[in-house]
Amino acid sequence: MQSDLIGVEQLQKLPNPHATARIPYGDDPLQFGDLRLPPGAGPHPVAVVIHGGCWRSQYNIDHIGAFSDALTRSGVATWAIEYRRVGNPGGGWPGTFLDVGAAVDHLRSVAKEHPIDLERVIAVGHSAGGHLVLWLGARGKLTDATIRGNDPLPLKGIVSLAGVDNLRRALEEGVCDDQAAKLVGGTPDEVPERYAQGSPIELLPIGVPQHLINGARDPIVPDAFGRDYAAAARFSGDAAKLTILPDAGHFELIVPTADEWASVRDAILEMLEL
Repeated sequence: MQSDLIGVEQLQKLPNPHATARIPYGDDPLQFGDLRLPPGAGPHPVAVVIHGGCWRSQYNIDHIGAFSDALTRSGVATWAIEYRRVGNPGGGWPGTFLDVGAAVDHLRSVAKEHPIDLERVIAVGHSAGGHLVLWLGARGKLTDATIRGNDPLPLKGIVSLAGVDNLRRALEEGVCDDQAAKLVGGTPDEVPERYAQGSPIELLPIGVPQHLINGARDPIVPDAFGRDYAAAARFSGDAAKLTILPDAGHFELIVPTADEWASVRDAILEMLEL
């Protein structure tokens, strides 16, 4: 990694500002979300925020707190979710997918106690979280109700930041080493149906507006992932916007003090029509 790019060590030193409320969406200790509400009576538009970390258990929600707080200060309620990951009991297939789906759907219960607008909900994710938000956008078209859930909450849009949007390609190119296979429990030859259900590029068209944002200098998830996914999404008939930030690496996209923050924030506000 080039020395002028933000690294994971700097990311982990970011503050994790206090949330309005930490709310469980399930019984497992990792099934919770941090809700942050902007000032005012509401109801507020909501961004579901999903952190990355190669789906590995050692990377948790704390490093996305500053990002979520900055977005809330821009007028958006944020629901930053934790979930079981590879290395956690119940993580991987299907637990990771079930968790993020359940967390989004739990906003219906959150709305009974907090002033949020269920008609204006988008999902924003970084890296492995970018994979998961794109999957959430496609979840409603899955035929397997055990993975889809009974009544997925509709999303107004998806913003994927350096998202791992193609699990087969991630495995082929060594993105996150072999974590894509660990996430779904095997290679494409061993469990092809799981890639068909869990890899966003294989679920196109997803029928939800998408904005892909990638760093041209990203050493972890090359910007070709965003470029090729956006092209495939458009070809399928989806509304998919692509932004390549020329001086960004991987982590600049979620650091509010980075030069790239304004572009990321504006993309999220535009998706919410704010």
